[in-house]
Amino acid sequence: MTSRAEAADMPYDGRTKTPERLRGRASRLLAGVAARADRLMTEGLAQVDARKWHYAVLASLEEFGPGSQATLSRRTGIYRSDMVGVLNELAERGLVERMPDPDDRRRNVITITAQGRGSLGRLDKVLDDLHEELLAPLTPAERDQFVHLLGRLLDHHTQRAAHPPAS
Repeated sequence: MTSRAEAADMPYDGRTKTPERLRGRASRLLAGVAARADRLMTEGLAQVDARKWHYAVLASLEEFGPGSQATLSRRTGIYRSDMVGVLNELAERGLVERMPDPDDRRRNVITITAQGRGSLGRLDKVLDDLHEELLAPLTPAERDQFVHLLGRLLDHHTQRAAHPPAS
């Protein structure tokens, strides 16, 4: 049986046609683009020995400053159980530091290092190039509009999930 990601990634060979009913469904189109985007980003980051979670943690630390593992988990959407492994990888590379929290010795505060900031800048460039490839058919104005609209959709549904309407 073919997985959803594989099905979304099946090549168009000129003989195979997707029914209009499916091509007209935003959910199917979003799923297909998301599957391709995820593969493109995963493969592109792997070429520079990085993962999307590395980028997420470094970006969070750069933008919001130091944080506990629990805080980073909430900021990035990485499960707490997976965060330890991500932080171990980043610490081994000298991209983050763990220091005991002065207010609570049972937990650590994670901080981005100068080397981590440099790595984040390089990863920004890699992702910029990958996004260029992903969004190649769109004009710059269409790209901006597309990203804006996706953000609105995500914000709306994230907010609804956090605060479901009363019955």
